Amino acid sequence: MNSSEFRRRGKEMTDFVADYLDGIEGRQVYPDVQPGYLRSLVPSTAPEEPDTFEDIINDVERIIMPGVTHWHSPYFFAYFPSANSYPAMLADMLCGAIGCIGFSWAASPACTELETVMMDWLGKMLKLPEAFLAGEAGEGGGVIQGSASEATLMALLAARTKVTRRLQAASPGLTQGAIMEKLVAYSSDQAHSSVERAGLIGGVKMKSIPSDGKFAMRGSALQEAMERDKAEGLIPFFVVATLGTTSCCSFDSLLEVGPICNKEDVWLHIDAAYAGSSFICPEFRHLLNGVEFADSFNFNPHKWLLVNFDCSAMWVKKRTDLIGAFKLDPVYLKHSHQDSGLITDYRHWQLPLGRRFRSLKMWFVFRMYGVKGLQAYIRKHVQLAHEFEHLLHQDPRFEICAEVTLGLVCFRLKGSNKLNEALLERINGTKKIHLVPCHLRDKFVLRFAICSRTVESAHVRLAWEHISQLASDLLGAEKE
Repeated sequence: MNSSEFRRRGKEMTDFVADYLDGIEGRQVYPDVQPGYLRSLVPSTAPEEPDTFEDIINDVERIIMPGVTHWHSPYFFAYFPSANSYPAMLADMLCGAIGCIGFSWAASPACTELETVMMDWLGKMLKLPEAFLAGEAGEGGGVIQGSASEATLMALLAARTKVTRRLQAASPGLTQGAIMEKLVAYSSDQAHSSVERAGLIGGVKMKSIPSDGKFAMRGSALQEAMERDKAEGLIPFFVVATLGTTSCCSFDSLLEVGPICNKEDVWLHIDAAYAGSSFICPEFRHLLNGVEFADSFNFNPHKWLLVNFDCSAMWVKKRTDLIGAFKLDPVYLKHSHQDSGLITDYRHWQLPLGRRFRSLKMWFVFRMYGVKGLQAYIRKHVQLAHEFEHLLHQDPRFEICAEVTLGLVCFRLKGSNKLNEALLERINGTKKIHLVPCHLRDKFVLRFAICSRTVESAHVRLAWEHISQLASDLLGAEKE
């Protein structure tokens, strides 16, 4: 394909994408295929001779689309949002064209410098404390990770290195192994499974703190666990506080947990993967109060801030804590500006060496929407969630299982878990809308998350009518 054909095919692909998104409402939100459906539809080996572009596009509709879950359908209410916008798609196209592997400043100066500036832009939108910003001479700064899971793992590994070096400096005879077997990290029992996974990868004990009646980790429960562990000779070193849990969008008490972590010299990492985007709105910024106690903070613009995946924003107060844990400098990666203090090499901030020019997506989206446009988008989703909550309140057959703060509503039929499992099976079986469940204590609960960029009140009301009718059918069948 030469540039002339690329121009033509690029226009065709733009039309294909626009048509897909314009018509997505008419597609069945969840695919009707079985595991292994695709293998029989494609050859067992790659073609020896080139296929035509027309054949490939035809196969997208014939082979790929039947197996796609349409995350951007206005009838997709599962998981959490996956951000999608035309400015971000255009930026991704440019990223692919530039094709740099921005592991260092020298590898592509614009790739590094735009990321540093965009992370400062976003930090200011959130009103993060100055300590988290790079600025021109700050000690902190931000980095784009691939996911919140990576950010949690990076924070845990940095904390592990920091405490190990501190203890060895105080007691030079201590081995790393002797320290590692005593290290213990903490998170709420509502924390995402990726937090526990970080502990497994990091080779440290990860303990779950029982949450309160609002599914939040409280300071008293954390302090009690730490005191118990210290009495047994263990070394608390890392705490993950979640703002906007996956199950029910609950918020750990930062203002209680934070001072305890600071007093105990324990690294505090905040995981706000979903909820973090809402903090750009003044009316939701209070949910981040206490961030000043944290050592690191992370959320995903690729969930709710119209920046397509992948773009997970992570900040640290002292970037030397992060860089110092992972810095390796083989001669083939060195460059003459790396010790100038004016720039950073992001390869030291992450697990992979290579990285894409992801900050272009932020730059395009922030400029083409503006802060006010992004705030309006968040507010619309929250309003739609409260609309669904209001519809539930009008039907005495249902109960709401957690406070509705942002764009997630957790609900169920009053009755047994088996009844609610049957309801969800009917909902997803008809494939008109798509939901996923969670467990809150011993209750099986349905989650209704406002996700699509194009979702409107009419879609929420149609979804409610569908759920209500299926509930009536189910309860009628139960009586027979």
